[in-house]
Amino acid sequence: MISRALESLGLRPLSEQRPLTANWRIFRALVVVGACSTIAKLAATGKEIAVAGWFGRNDDLDAFLVAMILPTTVVGLLASSFSGSISPSYIKIREMQGAAAAQELFSSIQLASFVLLIGIFLLLAATAPYYLPILASGFNSEKLRLTLRLSYLVLPFLILSGVEAVWSAILNAGEKFALPAVIPVVTPLITVVFLLGLGRMWGVYALATGVVAGAFVELIILAFAMRAHGIRLRPRWYGVSSELLHVMRQYAPLAVSALIMSASFLINQSMAAMLKGGSVSALSYGNKIINVVTTLTSAAIYTAILPYFSQMVARKDWSACRRTVKVYSGLILAATIPLTLGLILASRPLVRVLYQRGAFTETDTAVVSTVQICFAIMIPFYTWATLFVRLLSSLNRNHILAYGAAINITLNVILNLLLMRRLGVAGIALATSIVSIFTCMFAGFFALKALRQEEQG
Repeated sequence: MISRALESLGLRPLSEQRPLTANWRIFRALVVVGACSTIAKLAATGKEIAVAGWFGRNDDLDAFLVAMILPTTVVGLLASSFSGSISPSYIKIREMQGAAAAQELFSSIQLASFVLLIGIFLLLAATAPYYLPILASGFNSEKLRLTLRLSYLVLPFLILSGVEAVWSAILNAGEKFALPAVIPVVTPLITVVFLLGLGRMWGVYALATGVVAGAFVELIILAFAMRAHGIRLRPRWYGVSSELLHVMRQYAPLAVSALIMSASFLINQSMAAMLKGGSVSALSYGNKIINVVTTLTSAAIYTAILPYFSQMVARKDWSACRRTVKVYSGLILAATIPLTLGLILASRPLVRVLYQRGAFTETDTAVVSTVQICFAIMIPFYTWATLFVRLLSSLNRNHILAYGAAINITLNVILNLLLMRRLGVAGIALATSIVSIFTCMFAGFFALKALRQEEQG
């Protein structure tokens, strides 16, 4: 019965006589990425539980979260931009010109990305005294000084995680999904070890040091994996080839799009800092469980489906593209809508069980559970939009994503201003969900339009 159901969706099970269909290979990759990401996110949730019990919603945690805003924003920008621009070109060159040509492209990209990371690191270090007062406009002078010290401590996280993003994109392009998906388990574990071992002496500095140490260990593990798959890690410049130019042309609009979308997170945190004390922490806690869910859904799709969409586009197999969109649209909605309703109904008891201990009080539970409900609304739309975004990247329509991102951030600011006056920090979360609904509609319309244009020649 299960076999017939899967086959009716184009997800034919493994058979000795028949090769795997594209949709079944995607499904298998989604399962791998989803399972590994679950492990990683459970570890991250465990870390957040430990942090909640240790710090509650105090000023030290607010300072750490603001200090991490730009490093995590830049890393998120690089991760999404590199995977969307490198993978299609890397796969095409590897299939058409061989592994040696693909290695040369990777070596050149790696050198360019490392130079970019160093430049951003130096820029952020030099300008931290100027941008932090803007990001933390509601902080007093003592809290702002702590934020500045923590920002210098966590900046190496930017370089370590940026390189990790490039290496993970290459492994995913080779359909090696498991390790890049599960490797984020390392940083939460090491962070908790630092917090338990040094937290009483170092306080919030133990938390910051643990994050950087975890990113370093993750990079070492990925380095061994890359070498095991025959990929040389030494950066080397092979000149400006046509393939590299193609990557750069695709990277530019993706980077702009990711920068604008990441700025939404920065804006949300900054606007939460304008509200009463603890609002930044409440916004962060309220998004933690939702972030776990979106990783199980959208992140798995984001990672697993791009190589297969890229192969379909390279072969001009438009019917397969359309069939995949139809199948996975149905699966996404069937999986995420009941999950979203369950999270909304169970929000308060879930927050109470996970966080309410130590310095985290019943009042904190009430605030965070409301924020979590407002964030939960976004889950089906955010996940569905991911499918359309990946199709647009495979079709080399990344400029559309940049236009959509510009509209999104404008809408986000307007909705924040309107809703936070009535709902406080929960209004910021609700604005994020409304923006996700618009993103899904926008990306879906243009992805299907681009697919029709390709079909018509």
